[in-house]
Amino acid sequence: MQFVPLIEVTRGDLAECQHWGAVAVANRTGRVLAQVGDPYAVTFTRSTIKAFQALPFMLSGGARSLGWGPADLALLCASHNGEPMHVAQVDHMLGTVDLTYKALRCGCHVPMFAAMGLPGLELPAGFVADERHHNCSGKHAGFAAYCVLQGLPQDDHLAPGHPLQIAIRERVAQAVGLEPQQLQVGTDGCSAPNYAMPLAHLARGYARLAGGTPDTDLDESLTALADAMVAHPELGSGTGRHDQDFMRVGRGDWVSKTGADGVQVVGSRSRGEAFALKIMDGNMVAQVAAAVEVMDQLGWLDDSQREALAHRRASDIINARGVRVGGRRPVFNLARASA
Repeated sequence: MQFVPLIEVTRGDLAECQHWGAVAVANRTGRVLAQVGDPYAVTFTRSTIKAFQALPFMLSGGARSLGWGPADLALLCASHNGEPMHVAQVDHMLGTVDLTYKALRCGCHVPMFAAMGLPGLELPAGFVADERHHNCSGKHAGFAAYCVLQGLPQDDHLAPGHPLQIAIRERVAQAVGLEPQQLQVGTDGCSAPNYAMPLAHLARGYARLAGGTPDTDLDESLTALADAMVAHPELGSGTGRHDQDFMRVGRGDWVSKTGADGVQVVGSRSRGEAFALKIMDGNMVAQVAAAVEVMDQLGWLDDSQREALAHRRASDIINARGVRVGGRRPVFNLARASA
């Protein structure tokens, strides 16, 4: 079957819910090392491919010519909270090419930190969100900067036929080991083209992002982006977010990226391997719990890391009175590939 139960939710002694999905673990060459369900199940990648969408900008020398450092590169790959630090970084990026937030084409939404109800990060009175607060604004600042540097039109730069998006599709395909025409095309929540691909190829892309690709022209750019993501997880995600937790607990080894509707990818730099998982119903609690279990089954966690991520398993279900009424548990085992 393509998708199988990954996380089960119990109430009392009864299994109440199941979250189905699939997992692929792959190395930089694309060899599938382990799996749950079908490792070639096709899914939209959503925000997990932001580092690959930044490749035309990086390969053209854009970051170097504009003096963008690791903080800027982390924002290129970010699905951020819209906190003041994120907005300030996007302002800086746009300022290097004399643009304002009006050049972004991502739309706007209430900052994610407000939706999460994080203490100490309340919205000020009279607050009005703009494009900078969109969780994808860093990626879109990179799009706009590329167009300025290459002398390309701005107004339609999200159209699939725009030179920017054609270049992005080619480089995304190269990063994951596919041909451009093999990528199924859709439109993401930020209005940029997004691509569906087999989980094993997405995992391969992250194994290369994390572990390097010395045999391709992508190596320097992917390494710089991975370095930035690991150095600034607070910019790549934000306060209270699991990607920040994963990269801090990983002690510089893990490159982690979430995508909407149940997609998660984590690469290990020291191992040159990565996993990609998809929860079919898009449940993020199950997505994160499954990701921690995959890391544990792969042997990536020592005792202190296991303890640090215990809360991300969300094992206990607590009601409004603080009473434990159920639990959440993994119900899968990775099937290892034969040598």
